[in-house]
Amino acid sequence: MATPHINAKDGAFAETVLMPGDPLRAQLIAETFLEGAELVTNVRNVLGYTGTYKGKRLSVMAHGMGIPSASIYTTELVKEYGVKNIIRIGSCGAVTPDIKLRELFVAMGASTDSKVNRMRFNDHDYAAIADYTLLRTVVDTAAEQGKP
Repeated sequence: MATPHINAKDGAFAETVLMPGDPLRAQLIAETFLEGAELVTNVRNVLGYTGTYKGKRLSVMAHGMGIPSASIYTTELVKEYGVKNIIRIGSCGAVTPDIKLRELFVAMGASTDSKVNRMRFNDHDYAAIADYTLLRTVVDTAAEQGKP
């Protein structure tokens, strides 16, 4: 069922959705890596696709910029479309010169001092933490491929 921000049909999304911020990055990922990629949503040019990767059904959808935008899309994907796993992919900033441009960085958790979470969690902060099994798989795969 379409939501105010996603115009996909029921069942349009896979259980797992990769989420970059940039809609054009979502399009590039879909067209480059997914077989049979179909555009399933395009409200406000926030593009979402579903196809297969190595035989497994997978979706990719942008979330735009910032916590409020990401919150809208992730909430609707989980509540209205039954998505079980959302994996944030893309770029991020760094506060140390030790991390180089285009270097692979795998984060176990993330926090913010944004009021968004404090409003949601009764004035408490919340640090989102990755699923450890998925995190371990990413780290092991990077090591196997010789990526620092």
